Amino acid sequence: MAARTDQECGIGRTLQVLDGKWTTLIVRELLTGPLRFTELRAGIGPVSAKTLTDRLRVLEHQGILTRTIYPEVPPRVVYELTEQGLSLQTVLLAMLRWGRAHPA
Repeated sequence: MAARTDQECGIGRTLQVLDGKWTTLIVRELLTGPLRFTELRAGIGPVSAKTLTDRLRVLEHQGILTRTIYPEVPPRVVYELTEQGLSLQTVLLAMLRWGRAHPA
């Protein structure tokens, strides 16, 4: 039997999207609604601005979130989950249940 690629395996594809600690926490924070960069960073914890920016760009490229820039001074940038991003809620809820049932 040939090995499946990540694109063919649903678990592999999910892991590609939720790659790394910060990505999962970004999605968790945005499940509550649209947030600005500083609000996201405060909700996530000790993540560097560069790391957060990099992860947000990847998620935007993957179609998980949108980035809206408002023409104000200073510019206001808001991040929001797309329909595809919102569908990750069931995955995160399953992770939450498992984590509570199996504490370290």
